[in-house]
Amino acid sequence: MPRLSATEPFLHPDCEISNASFGAYCEVGRGSRVTNSAFGDYAYCDRYADIANCTVGKFANIAAFTRIGPTDHPLQNAAQHHFLYRSACYWDDTTEDEAFFQRRAARRCVLGHDCWIGHGAIIKPEVTIGIGAIVASGAVVTRDVAPFMIVAGVSASPLRARFAQPVIDRLLELAWWDWPHEALRTALSDFRSLPAEAFLEKHGG
Repeated sequence: MPRLSATEPFLHPDCEISNASFGAYCEVGRGSRVTNSAFGDYAYCDRYADIANCTVGKFANIAAFTRIGPTDHPLQNAAQHHFLYRSACYWDDTTEDEAFFQRRAARRCVLGHDCWIGHGAIIKPEVTIGIGAIVASGAVVTRDVAPFMIVAGVSASPLRARFAQPVIDRLLELAWWDWPHEALRTALSDFRSLPAEAFLEKHGG
C-alpha cells in the first residue's frame, strides 16, 4: 500500500483520467478510467473501475471492475449507434453532437461519504448512494439508496439497514467524515476496536 498524499492522488499504472478532480489522500487503481468526476477526500477505487459523471463522497470505497455512471445511448431515436453523436469518425463533413454529450455529462450520480460499492457493481446515471450504504457485488443499482442501507441484486433492492435508525441518526449527526486528518488519527484505535454504538458513546453524536 503506498503512502498517500494530501496534495496529489496516487494513480496506479494505466489509468485514464479526464476532466476529474481529487481531494486529499485519494487513490485510483490500475487500469481505471475516471472522467467528468470529482473524488472527495480519502475516496478511492480499486482496479479497472470505470467512473463517469459522478460526485464521489469522502471515504468512498469503490471495488474493482465497477461501473459508475455508465453512459447511455439515444433510445428514442431510430438508431442507437454512436454514428449519431460521434459522426466525425465516419464522415469528413460532420462534427460530433455536442448537445448529446452535454446531456450525457449532466446526468450525474452521487456516491455518499463512506459508502462501499462492491466488486463488479453498476450504478446507473442520476442515482444517489447514501452515506455509509453498501452495494453488494454484482448489483445493478437503478434507484437511490438510503444512508446505511445494504442493497443487492439485479435490479438492486434493499436487504437491511446496517444499524438501527437511532444509531444511523447519531452517525449522521456526528459526521466523522468531516473530521480533520489529525482527529481521525487520534480516534484511529477506537475506529478499529469499537462497534458503532460504543464509538458514538465515546465520541458523541
